[in-house]
Amino acid sequence: MYSIQSIIEKHKAGEHIGIFANCSANEYVLRAVMRRCKRENLPALIEATANQVNQEGGYTGQTPKEFYAWCQEIAKRESFDTSNLILGGDHLGPLTWSKLSEAEAMDKAEVLVREYVLAGFTKIHIDTSMRLGSDDKSVPLSNELIAERGARLCAVAEKAFAERKTQVPDAVAPVYIVGSEVPIPGGAMEHEVLSVTGKDDCTATISAFSRAFESAGLTQAWERVVAVVVQPGVEFGEDDVDVYCSEKAKELRSALKDSDFVFEGHSTDYQPRPALRALVRDGIVILKVGPALTFALREALFALENIEKIALTKSAVLSRFSEVLESVMLEKPDNWISHYHGDEHKLKINRAYGFSDRARYYLPEPAVKDSMDTLISNLKSVGSLPLPLLSQFLPLQYARVRDGEINNTVDDIILDKIGDCIDDYVFAVR
Repeated sequence: MYSIQSIIEKHKAGEHIGIFANCSANEYVLRAVMRRCKRENLPALIEATANQVNQEGGYTGQTPKEFYAWCQEIAKRESFDTSNLILGGDHLGPLTWSKLSEAEAMDKAEVLVREYVLAGFTKIHIDTSMRLGSDDKSVPLSNELIAERGARLCAVAEKAFAERKTQVPDAVAPVYIVGSEVPIPGGAMEHEVLSVTGKDDCTATISAFSRAFESAGLTQAWERVVAVVVQPGVEFGEDDVDVYCSEKAKELRSALKDSDFVFEGHSTDYQPRPALRALVRDGIVILKVGPALTFALREALFALENIEKIALTKSAVLSRFSEVLESVMLEKPDNWISHYHGDEHKLKINRAYGFSDRARYYLPEPAVKDSMDTLISNLKSVGSLPLPLLSQFLPLQYARVRDGEINNTVDDIILDKIGDCIDDYVFAVR
């Protein structure tokens, strides 16, 4: 059985190892993660974000309890040892209700954190870095206020764990992630020059949280605060990626000297392998990835749609997957309109292909899901996919089918395509 604490302890002892957190609620992604982690004998850390999964259902329609049970069920289907499955909550706090007043938003955040811990999630990222509806918009939030709100949520989490412990005696106590320099979920709204978190800012954040936890009587919980979210200089937007530069983060790294903490890095999607390895070496032991995984899924689906158009007879009813996806995204623009910029031509390209992968929000939409199901059903009716077409549109998967490494089935090909992204993280954390 793996634990985040044991990985951090080994890293602190000189082993440059880490763990990657898969922030997705897509079934294909979760299956791919479990398959790769099983093959590589690694823990599978799966995290749900506050807007994906919450007490109101989130955009997945799942509560924390339902998401937890669903992940357990997928693990059993994939023959993945559930003792090596770690579930986490990402950006847990008032994010989803930030337009409400502090009283209303924090009350809802308390319910959110409580439900995650009661469900069995053992990695809790407390995020109170956002301004709420009643906060003064002309004044930045202070570290003290952010930490005070964070401690309030941690107290709720600790109480919820004590309650869970009465029901599940061997329940694992949650570890906590804190910090105030938290990138927004899912990538940048627009390209901007990144500023790496300064050593003094990092130290001030840790001090503020330490004092807040002590004031709230959370000394024991503070011992389970294992990482601080920082900005090490990685981000991605609609069509660009800021690649990690170790030299620029040199001062930040010095904040870890003689500290029990490590860093958690968000938005590490699309980083090249050497950059991911350097992040782990430099103390960013927990690497978050999300949109890159569903980006790989979308690439697989678009490639398979091209095979569908060629392989099926003229009488077949085609899925028109990419057309349906574009139509639904135009009909419901809320999930992409703030992230993509430019004229209509550029917007159309980004809706389909942008690194921000806002398309992932539309995969659960009924029309998109039906189209995806039709695509997969159509290709399954063909049987084995024609190797020349597989070579044309999914060459890496073609080579593995040819060499007997994976089966020539639609599901295995999709899962292996997502696995190519996961392999970058496997390389980084070993």
